[in-house]
Amino acid sequence: MQDTSKALAKVPAITLGFWAIKIFATTLGETAGDTVSMSWLGETTAQATGWGYLIGTGLFLLPLIVLVAAQIRAKAFHPLLYWSTIIASTTAGTTLADYFDRSLGIGYLGGSLSLFACVVASLAIWKHRLGSVSVGSISSPQAELFYWITITFSQTLGTALGDWTADSFGEATFMGLESGYVLGALVFAAALAAVALAWCWTGISRAALFWMAFILTRPLGATVGDFLDKPLDKGGLDFSRPIASLVLLLAMGLCLMLLPQRAASADAAH
Repeated sequence: MQDTSKALAKVPAITLGFWAIKIFATTLGETAGDTVSMSWLGETTAQATGWGYLIGTGLFLLPLIVLVAAQIRAKAFHPLLYWSTIIASTTAGTTLADYFDRSLGIGYLGGSLSLFACVVASLAIWKHRLGSVSVGSISSPQAELFYWITITFSQTLGTALGDWTADSFGEATFMGLESGYVLGALVFAAALAAVALAWCWTGISRAALFWMAFILTRPLGATVGDFLDKPLDKGGLDFSRPIASLVLLLAMGLCLMLLPQRAASADAAH
């Protein structure tokens, strides 16, 4: 029988490098998702009929399913495979959140609450079935499946929260710019800083703090991504979505080279 106390999880250890790459990945997910659902399929069609969001979700779900299956079948942690799966989940989350919020007619509040319920339900079932939702416990196929389901829901929730926050700020002015996206990014950056302080100075469950931070990086990436590619008259910088996505992908690749990833240890599960 395998000694799980010394097993390595098939996900990366939680380091500053992990969070840096995660934020690049979530920002890439926003620009890449918008590239497909809005730029390529047409923003007017996407908003009017919802087909752009639904088709975009379908396009991204297929590679996500394939990559999750490959991740589960892998015998060890592979950084390129892991981060490719994260990118697939965050792009699928972008288009799926837009479908929830806009096409289903339930708005940002309804979409955010529905997706938050999905995240909580996924974590609760996972905890009930396996006893732990810690990153260090991701060393079995069942744990990995719960992990990726929770991640996909959290990426989708994060997108909805980011869009809701940016929309709530509307045309608020920051440093001479009309941009709810900048203010939204600052709000989520501050929330992440609070979680980091709680990690360092409190006894709050590390698993709970991890999932809080994981969710919050997505709306941070969503607001930054929107700031990069939205039109100037909507508070963005009007960068080309495909070019912005390519630059972010290259930045991720550079981080992976400069900040080597290692597998999390099951010894750290708690």
